[in-house]
Amino acid sequence: MRGSRPYSLTVCVAGSVGHARPVKPFLLVATRADDAVANAEYRAILRFSGLSATELVRVRLEAASLDVLVPGLDLGGYSGVILGGSPFTSSDPPAQKSPVQMRVEGELERLIREVLRFDVPFLGACYGVSTLGRYLGGVIDPRFAEPAGTALVSLTAAGLADPLLTGLPETFLAFVGHKEALRAPPPGATVLARSAACPVQMFRAGEHQYATQFHPELSVPDTIERMRAYQHCGYFRPDELDLAIEQVRVAVVTWPARILTNFAARYAAC
Repeated sequence: MRGSRPYSLTVCVAGSVGHARPVKPFLLVATRADDAVANAEYRAILRFSGLSATELVRVRLEAASLDVLVPGLDLGGYSGVILGGSPFTSSDPPAQKSPVQMRVEGELERLIREVLRFDVPFLGACYGVSTLGRYLGGVIDPRFAEPAGTALVSLTAAGLADPLLTGLPETFLAFVGHKEALRAPPPGATVLARSAACPVQMFRAGEHQYATQFHPELSVPDTIERMRAYQHCGYFRPDELDLAIEQVRVAVVTWPARILTNFAARYAAC
């Protein structure tokens, strides 16, 4: 990326984002072509992070390249990068991937390289595990896939001590739905959370780059809307949509959103 320079990590005084407004915005990289789902994701991240629309700049990478969307992108101009979820499955054979997916994966690899090179704070939700984990040498495959719904997530000892997970209990319900996952953490990564069906629900690379397999941005209504939109995309049997929705409707999922709140508060750059 042209114009990139070493990142200077200077954060505002600890506390809620409402008491420490970032001078530099955060960058949200999205890859969803469905406008309704993409917009719902954006609103949810705004809501749970506590950021305003001017403090969270969204680019939709499925629509155009980063060079077109943000010419001369300089990551030093952002407090951090958030990568949203995606309908793409990174472990599919190249022959099964569309030209758009192939382009998006190449651009994300370039972005992750710059994020790691300059130690830019990063939080990837669901697709972030595939993107960051794959770049770091992890094996992504369908072995630990989870159908759309909820999972009981448990923090590891490292997770309990991690500042991004401050305030979360040792176990909590989270919304999941993924056709691939890390078979094992990439070399040097720190596993922060697990579930019974998925051994890497969250990991950290270095000190400031994070990825969750679960969705910290989802509420019950958002999850139901997304399930309807992706009914025929392989996250569950299409004829089980009504049953899956009823299971989600009664779920009490409150804790994962705090990760977005903590990320924005911790990395709001002065």
